[in-house]
Amino acid sequence: MTLFGLVMVFSSSSVSMVAAGASPWAQLVSQMVFALIGFVFMAIGWFLPLRAYELPRIVYGLYGVCMVMQLLTFSPLGVEVYGNRGWIKLGPIQLQPAESLKLMLCIVLPLALQHVQAAHRRGGARPNLKDYRLPLALFVAAVGLVICGKDLGTCMILVFIGLVAFATSDFPKKWLAGGGLAAVVFITVFVVTSGNRMSRILATYRGCEDGAQTVCYQSTHARYAIASGGMFGVGIGNSREKWNYLPAAHNDFIYAIICEELGFVGGLLVLLLFVVIGWCMLVVAVKTPNRFASSLIMCMTIWIVGQALVNIAVVLGLLPVMGLPMPFVSAGGTSLIMCLAAAGVCMSAMRSQPQIHAERAKA
Repeated sequence: MTLFGLVMVFSSSSVSMVAAGASPWAQLVSQMVFALIGFVFMAIGWFLPLRAYELPRIVYGLYGVCMVMQLLTFSPLGVEVYGNRGWIKLGPIQLQPAESLKLMLCIVLPLALQHVQAAHRRGGARPNLKDYRLPLALFVAAVGLVICGKDLGTCMILVFIGLVAFATSDFPKKWLAGGGLAAVVFITVFVVTSGNRMSRILATYRGCEDGAQTVCYQSTHARYAIASGGMFGVGIGNSREKWNYLPAAHNDFIYAIICEELGFVGGLLVLLLFVVIGWCMLVVAVKTPNRFASSLIMCMTIWIVGQALVNIAVVLGLLPVMGLPMPFVSAGGTSLIMCLAAAGVCMSAMRSQPQIHAERAKA
């Protein structure tokens, strides 16, 4: 997926790079550097044993670092992009700390909830809301910081991760249902009070006749790209919409270029690859006896596969524009590095599964 993403990033960005006065290879070279860094992080995550992710001091410490980085988005180092304040600029490097928060939340929540479960097993006490103060505080703090930056798409992914983490623990299901309902109400209020977000939603579900050159411009040109692709596409490099018609062609809307250049067949294959990845991860998560590893893998699944499906749904016009990249494929350094790191962590957790460990030993 990453190598395929490099090809598509080059194809979708070369024209805009030349128009900006840069080399047509500029975005590709940048993405290749991020991919190499990501593969290093993946290797480290893969070779670390599962018990390394169960060390509270290290996990909570890294989570604290990610929270501090997210706080820096509200400092003079913060950068606002498309109305979302979720980036920090350190010299020539621009980072999106929320991507590292996704990774750490997938580790820290299962770990904190595992400690609560262990305490319940030792004491034989019934679940009490006070027992969950730490995991709830970790979760609410992450979501709160991201929502303050007005990044609804990332906030939605964090909420998905949190719901899966709590659902796979002994957290009472009636409390989980109440929390889910509260999250829906909060997000609804957040959307309704924002004119920009309401206009996106109305444009998606009521049509784009009145805003073809404004709020609907990106979605309209994404559909042009998909329609132009037909069954087998116009060929890699032959996209018309990437000629500065489709904004964010190499980022959030790269799937539109994939469908245009590789057609319905190419777009379907990408979708099926994510489905296969998700299915394999869920099968291992269900079979592993280690509750921490199982919850961690499920959280990673909802992040990677859930975000990919939301991205595809946005490009197809099924959901309003949110600004979520496609994991492994879209241009974006922080996202690619963290997704590859997550793949390494997942492989480490999968390796702890007895059946997989036995097969590796035979090999």
